Amino acid sequence: MKSMNRFELNDDVVLLTGATGHLGQAIAHVLAHAGAHVVLCGRDEEKLIQLERSLQKVGGHVTRLVFDVRDEQGRRDAIGVIEKRLGRLDGIVNNAYAGKTGSIKSSTVADFENATAFNLSAPFDLVQRALPLLQESGSRRAGGASVVNVASMYGMVSPNPDIYLDSGANNPPFYGATKAGLIQLTRYLACHLAESNIRVNSISPGPFPSQGIKQTQPEFHERLRAKVPMKRIGIASEVADPVLFLLSAGASYITGVNLPVDGGWTAW
Repeated sequence: MKSMNRFELNDDVVLLTGATGHLGQAIAHVLAHAGAHVVLCGRDEEKLIQLERSLQKVGGHVTRLVFDVRDEQGRRDAIGVIEKRLGRLDGIVNNAYAGKTGSIKSSTVADFENATAFNLSAPFDLVQRALPLLQESGSRRAGGASVVNVASMYGMVSPNPDIYLDSGANNPPFYGATKAGLIQLTRYLACHLAESNIRVNSISPGPFPSQGIKQTQPEFHERLRAKVPMKRIGIASEVADPVLFLLSAGASYITGVNLPVDGGWTAW
């Protein structure tokens, strides 16, 4: 018997980009446990296979697509495969990003173009190409179709240079600028797709460094922790759970929202 829990995604098809990253893996596991058929998207086939196997071990339903979200043909093919193989698409989580560190002096136009491709062009194009499938979902699904864009606290506030110092992990200007653009794109899409019962929201994660950062840069990790009002670093599942909420029927009257998941960082 299917659960009537409004926060579950029984058989819903959800496309997840950046699935093999630190946050992406946590999101994939939470969605699979909630009953979704998760379309795992990423560039590294071996990592995707490993993630697929780990989800299948707990009964998860998975489709694996290997492509770079910056590639237009890859995006076109991905939506085509979903339509042909699964016949529906109920949600999209735009989570993919890969870029280097940088400063005002070291950042280049190419860096901005790369960040724009990840954070603006790809999310927009995926939604646009998937629009017929999302509209169909919006017409029948409790809570409508749902898009969740993974932005950042640095799309809301500037990185504090006193935290980064010479850590080598400097948060670059092109990252926050394009994440801010993603938050605005979220609002635009939310307003213009609402009549089709397609909800569009973003979340802005705060400090969620990987375990590797804690081990290799403990002083930087401590400066991050000390800045958070809750005085701790977030764990990946604390991003994944809000994503699940926004995809679910439990968020049926929520659209155009940017939800900070930052331990209070942006409340300072």
